[in-house]
Amino acid sequence: MARREIDLVATWAVDRLGRSLQNLIGFLNEINAKGVDLYLHQQALDTSTPSGRAMFGMLSVFADFEREMIRSRIMAGLARSQKKPGRPALDPDKVARIEAALKSGLSINATAKKLHVGVGTVHRLKTRMAA
Repeated sequence: MARREIDLVATWAVDRLGRSLQNLIGFLNEINAKGVDLYLHQQALDTSTPSGRAMFGMLSVFADFEREMIRSRIMAGLARSQKKPGRPALDPDKVARIEAALKSGLSINATAKKLHVGVGTVHRLKTRMAA
């Protein structure tokens, strides 16, 4: 048998107590079985009264609902933002234009500037052409 050393458990808000409705109700039942009450500071709620216990139940339901809504929004955002790894491939037409510019004697910097690509891209293509 548990000794009753605590009369009241105080916490900031209902969402700080547990992750799910079942968890919150289980916690409340466990502390009530030991004769301990709960005080929620943000909601100014005391479970030592019947109305306080009823309000705690309603707040628990809404906290669980809010948590599920946040989770569903996060999951939808992650699904929407799935990107393919790596850089996008260069258009074959642009590669041909870069190679033609280099063959005509245009410098790497001038080619990059003219065709709006990076200097490294032009350099990589020139190295590949030389091999």
